[in-house]
Amino acid sequence: MSTTQLEEAIASTREVLAQVTPDQIELSTPCAAWKVSDLINHIVGGQLFFEAGVLEAPPSGGDTDFAAGDFLAAFDDASSRCVSAFQSDGVMEKILTLPFGPMPGSAFVGLATTDTFTHGWDLARATGQSTDLRPDLAATLLTTAQQMIQPAFRSDEGHVFGPEKSAPADASPADQLAAFLGRTV
Repeated sequence: MSTTQLEEAIASTREVLAQVTPDQIELSTPCAAWKVSDLINHIVGGQLFFEAGVLEAPPSGGDTDFAAGDFLAAFDDASSRCVSAFQSDGVMEKILTLPFGPMPGSAFVGLATTDTFTHGWDLARATGQSTDLRPDLAATLLTTAQQMIQPAFRSDEGHVFGPEKSAPADASPADQLAAFLGRTV
């Protein structure tokens, strides 16, 4: 497995981040209780979390408020480090010890890809940008998510994913993915 899809998800989310304006920082997002600034912090911090997971080290960044500074530069740095970590020899075949349990590197890169892409969708939705993001990648991520996400991983509270929502018949693949992951489209 390679980092190609992760890099595409990063590029998609970067395009959305680049369009966020200072007056949008306080807007609400599809992520319950998060405003745009919280989502930006999660998106940047997520790249550092994924890097740390691969390195099996504590994530850097801590409580940094990336949204208060040059969050695009912070995202570029963090995502570059994340991709480099996943490209290290043997990572995809290795069983990583993560805060939520052991996981093969090849599965963890898939989780990083879906998380990065989906939160890019959340940010696009919150800031009024097009959510028709990377249709081929979105369709691939949707197929994988449908195979991997079990009902036990879903609930209105306390689980990683909310209940699956319906998407309009003509919804883009990214909108379909967001609905499958519990977002209202």
